[in-house]
Amino acid sequence: MASAYFSSPWPSEDGTPQRLACAPSVSLAIKRGETLGCVTRNTLMSTMTVLGAPGEVYLLTHSVLRARLGLATTSCVERIDPLTLKTLERSPRLPGGPMWPGGMAVHRSGDLLVVYGRYAHRLDRHCAPQGKFCLPVDQPYNSFVLLDNGLLVTKNLSDTTPALLTVLDPLSLQPVCAHLPCPEPSIARLSAVGNTVYVVGVNSLMRYVWRDDLNRLEMDAQWRYDYASATQQSYGWDVVIDGRDAWFMDNGKHRYVLSMIGAGVSRTANRLLRVNLRDASDHTAIEVCGAAGGSVTNPPVVDVRRNIVVAFDSANRHLRAWRMGADRRTLEPLWHKQNFGVASHMVLYPDSGELVTNDYRRRGEEVVVLNIETGDELARVRTGGVTQGVVFPAPGWQRDVYWCSMGRLARVFVQ
Repeated sequence: MASAYFSSPWPSEDGTPQRLACAPSVSLAIKRGETLGCVTRNTLMSTMTVLGAPGEVYLLTHSVLRARLGLATTSCVERIDPLTLKTLERSPRLPGGPMWPGGMAVHRSGDLLVVYGRYAHRLDRHCAPQGKFCLPVDQPYNSFVLLDNGLLVTKNLSDTTPALLTVLDPLSLQPVCAHLPCPEPSIARLSAVGNTVYVVGVNSLMRYVWRDDLNRLEMDAQWRYDYASATQQSYGWDVVIDGRDAWFMDNGKHRYVLSMIGAGVSRTANRLLRVNLRDASDHTAIEVCGAAGGSVTNPPVVDVRRNIVVAFDSANRHLRAWRMGADRRTLEPLWHKQNFGVASHMVLYPDSGELVTNDYRRRGEEVVVLNIETGDELARVRTGGVTQGVVFPAPGWQRDVYWCSMGRLARVFVQ
């Protein structure tokens, strides 16, 4: 757990800034004869839930109608009942601007940090605003990471405008150094380990290291992986840092409206990409399923305990798992699910080997629990959502998981 985050099972999106989506202290532990139940509520564009102190669940939502009218959008944070999902406390509408799902985390101080639109916000545990900062580029900013030194790093989202890294003090929300231009635009969210930030540009994967002596981030000129410029692939999405390698998928450009099915733009198959953290020249790329028009909008899952990586093609409805070879350059196929409507971020329970994902079918959302080693289905439940979830789930406190799918929030629990 990065020390800048509050000590809870899930203080931020994907659990940690490494994006391992791993819930190490809890599990569903589904037994034979047990099934999944579901409690839901309609929401205004829900993006994620995060966990604070025991029993605390916070929900981030944002507006969308104002964007369709050409107006600035807003976000909102709620503390919700962990069982019924009812609102217990709510922030006022928070200034945002250009629309894109933002991000939220519980800081080690206990305060809530939010980046949405072009604003960063700090709120107390009762969702009352404590400060805000207008970010420098008039574009949406897609969330943030906290470094081990406590600093908040964020960037604008664009496939044409080069990314601009901004580093803020998490309490004052003031810049601690000059904004740092990246050489490429970037769509994917940032990832981090320690005081190093990983940026997936539209053509290459880069990283930036915080230099205490210079009081700023500095690009690692010796480590960069060009994955797209000599190909017909489109940009990559969020990168997972597993301690030895970085993993992500490409062909991220899509036409998502209600689901990712058939939403691919590139004519090529999407790929699972690996690059060694010590030597960027040590990298591999493998097609997820080989089908044309492959596309995703999210990262793979890496199980470091079992040396398994799970990747998918949302546009063509494929979900696959491989076992990593000792050299990490070879992947042994484990299982492959076709006609499986997967698109979202996931939750991995490492103790039980349970992988929580989604399957969009019959024009509706279903949450599914799989055995990550075999692909066997352990349970599923229909949430009633009409859109395919592409955002952030979180584990709960009592053998449950919270599932966001834009217009609906579900609590899925073992019964």
